[in-house]
Amino acid sequence: MLRQILALRNSLAGLRFGLLKEAALREEMILLALSVPVAPMLTRDPWTLVALWGSLLFLLGVEFLNTAIEKLADRVTRETDPLIKTAKDCGSAAVLMAILLATMVWGVALWERLFA
Repeated sequence: MLRQILALRNSLAGLRFGLLKEAALREEMILLALSVPVAPMLTRDPWTLVALWGSLLFLLGVEFLNTAIEKLADRVTRETDPLIKTAKDCGSAAVLMAILLATMVWGVALWERLFA
């Protein structure tokens, strides 16, 4: 049980860091908070709600991983390094894929609400 409490403390520290220090994470946390009352306006289907909120949680998780990659890469060296650039670019591409997924999920839910 102590291990879980310590892990939770570390997770909360990461959330706090993201909220206070990283603009992209802050924006996505705000987007997730705004989605809580908005999603039920689009659908009453519980699985669609899971998909809507889940797509934003997934985006947030990928953004946290990308931030971790960037922080570790900056710790290794601040100089230009092709491998570190590739790692950062791949992290950024992962965020883009998560954004596309969230956009598709929310777009379909909005389309169904407006036109179905």
